[in-house]
Amino acid sequence: MSTRSARFDDLVLDAAETLERRLGHELGLELAVEEVPPSDPAPWEHGVALGRLFPAERTLPARLVLYRRPIVHRAEDDTDLAAVVYEVMAEQVARMFGRDPDDLA
Repeated sequence: MSTRSARFDDLVLDAAETLERRLGHELGLELAVEEVPPSDPAPWEHGVALGRLFPAERTLPARLVLYRRPIVHRAEDDTDLAAVVYEVMAEQVARMFGRDPDDLA
């Protein structure tokens, strides 16, 4: 029996695999899950952040962080949760590659 946190992590990995198939290559970034976003939002963020993309710096690869509690709060059920996770990831990955998020839908 897995925990809710472990199931969420599995959804993130599933979404990453789907994005890689649609892009035709690996994402080339680290994935992380945190419970909640920091209390200091980025200037471009309005409301509660669902995820953040941190660009690569020197020897550190780009990193995509998803915030579990705000994402779970927006989902109505498990199927919707998978869709919200994918949508948040697709939006951030599209931004990283300079693409339209709809291209990854």
